[in-house]
This record gives sequence, structure tokens and C-alpha cells, in this order.
Amino acid sequence: MLEGLPIRKIIHVDMDAFYASVEQMDNPELKGKALAVGGGGKRGVISAASYEARKFGVKSAMSGRLAEKLCPHLIFVRPRFDRYSEISKKIKRIFLDYTDLVEPLSLDEAYLDVTENKIGLPSATLIAQKIRERIYNEVGLTASAGISINKFIAKVASDYNKPNGQKTVNPEDVNQFLEDLDIRKFYGVGKVTAEKMYQKGIFTGKELKSKSLEYLDKNFGKSGRYYYYVVRGIHNSEVKPNRIRKSLAAERTFSENLSSEVFMLEKLEHIAEEVSKRLQRSKVAGKTITLKIKYSDFTLQTRSKTLAYYISDKSIILETAKDLLYQEKLNNSVRLLGISLSNLNTENKEKKSVDVEKKTVSVQLKFDF
Repeated sequence: MLEGLPIRKIIHVDMDAFYASVEQMDNPELKGKALAVGGGGKRGVISAASYEARKFGVKSAMSGRLAEKLCPHLIFVRPRFDRYSEISKKIKRIFLDYTDLVEPLSLDEAYLDVTENKIGLPSATLIAQKIRERIYNEVGLTASAGISINKFIAKVASDYNKPNGQKTVNPEDVNQFLEDLDIRKFYGVGKVTAEKMYQKGIFTGKELKSKSLEYLDKNFGKSGRYYYYVVRGIHNSEVKPNRIRKSLAAERTFSENLSSEVFMLEKLEHIAEEVSKRLQRSKVAGKTITLKIKYSDFTLQTRSKTLAYYISDKSIILETAKDLLYQEKLNNSVRLLGISLSNLNTENKEKKSVDVEKKTVSVQLKFDF
């Protein structure tokens, strides 16, 4: 590990099969059963799967049809995002009893910086244990946690002892942990990148660490620099309690493919209304409207337009989306439409990030974790 890096105590808390677990908690008849949230109907896509369903290979983002083939006794339930949001807020209130430095990543996971915490406990490991116990006792759900010196390692560690477990990577263990790590477990390395790394003889962190910055830049572009530093335990991104939203979107997958723009207008109206509601709830507005089109052959196309002013009004969003729809002829019948707004009026609040090489902190090997 390089000298000079600020040591933080970071916890990554990840709820176990969150949506599915909420459904099982609210309906005791579903406990212990193979369950999928979403995925119903001919074109449905699964949002979450219970651990009982995962044993059969069922997972999120999988089509309901495939999931049913893998697990014929699978139970499908409709998602209830209002309920998941309600539970998520309760969990966040527990986090805030320990630190104000809480950065939610989604409804079911968050980073906490407990370097200095409200209960004055020096051990991040014990704090994570207390948080997980409180979530179980007060909410009724299990959570897993990873604890280490930065967000990257904490997130990787939280997946180690799932469900209902935790793993601490102490400062003195960071180098060995990262060197032994399967390249597929590196956050930010997807299937395509992993395959490319395999072809170049990179299977573990140790082999990744042996490559120079120049080599990684040449072979992996902008991501090369990121890989170079994280495998050395350097990831200086701070826990940001007020993450700046950069875009807001809504989309719909249709039960039947649509082949005419006329049939799509009604769908676009509902999507525009949803986007407008989300913008107004979040008290933000945007300038760039993007229309997302997924064709029946699963190819994706996006069309964007940037206005001279910020908007959150449904009518303007809808009219702009219509213009984008008619901008050019559709390539095929359409299975999904989506609208997103970016270039939001929150972006000017975002602080400029500091280059990782320029930021210094000190590594302390004797540290109470």
C-alpha cells in the first residue's frame, strides 16, 4: 500500500435480497419459497429474487420466462416500490444514529463513514454488527456488511459472507486481499472486461497489479487508471451524504411489440407523466431529454435534444419526446420506450473531484477495525 493515504473506516451495508425479503416479511406464506419480484407476464423482467429462487439460477434482470423454466414452482409478485422506499427510510434512520456521513447507492445499499462516529466506538467492525442487529430487530430484515479503509474494498467485502454476514478487511490485510481477489469480483469489471483480462493472462488482483499504468491505459482506456489504483488499495472517493443526481428516467416494456408511432404516443404520455412526477418530487429540473428505444431484436437506440432552459413540466417533456420519436424512421418494432432527463440543475453544485494521484493521506497499519 502506498504511503500517504488518509485512513478511513468505511462500512458498506447491503440488504439481503431486499425486495424479495420485504415481500416474504409482509406475507408469511411466502417465507422459505422461491420468489421473484416482477417478471410476470410474457415480457416481464425480474427486479429481485429470493435466495430460495437463486439456488435455481434465478436472478435480477432475467426474463420471467427464463426464470420460470429454471424454477417451475417460482412465485411472481408485483413490485411495491412505495413499500420498499418506506422500509429503506427506516433503515437510513438507523444509519444516522451512528454517523451523518451516509451515502445511499439505492434503496437497499449504502456507504457509511464511521471514522468519527456518534457513539464514540473505535471499532467499525462492532458498529457494523450493531447496525445489522438493529435492522433485524427493528425492521425484521437481514443485512450484510463489508468494512475496510475505502469504499471499493468495503463494497467487495460485503458480498463475501452473504446473506446475514459481514467481513472486515483490516489495513494490514488489504494488499493480500486484493492480490488474491478473483478479477471478476473487482467492482467495475464486467463480463466483457473480465473476458478481455483473461485473454491477457489477468485472472487475479496479483496479475492485475503486475501491469504498468501505461499497459492498462493502452489496453483498457480510461478505466485502466482506475484498475491500476484500486488494486493497490487506493480509492479516495469520499462518502458523500448528498449525492448529486445526474439524471432521472422512467421506462416501460410492452406486453406486445409496437410497430407504429401512433400506438406509442399514449405510452409516451404515461412515461412523461412519471418522469415529471419524479422530477418534481426531487425538486430538480433538466435541459437534456433523451428518448430510449429498445427494438424487438433487443438493439438499443437513443435520441436526445438539449433545450435552452430547465424543465420539469410533463407537457414539454412529452412534446420533446414526440419530436424525438418522429425524428427518424424506426428500425423495427419496439418492445420498450424510456424517457430520461439529464443536464440537471443540481450539477453546478457538484464539487470537482481531485485526481487520485494528487490526493494524499497516511496509511496506518495499526488501526482498530
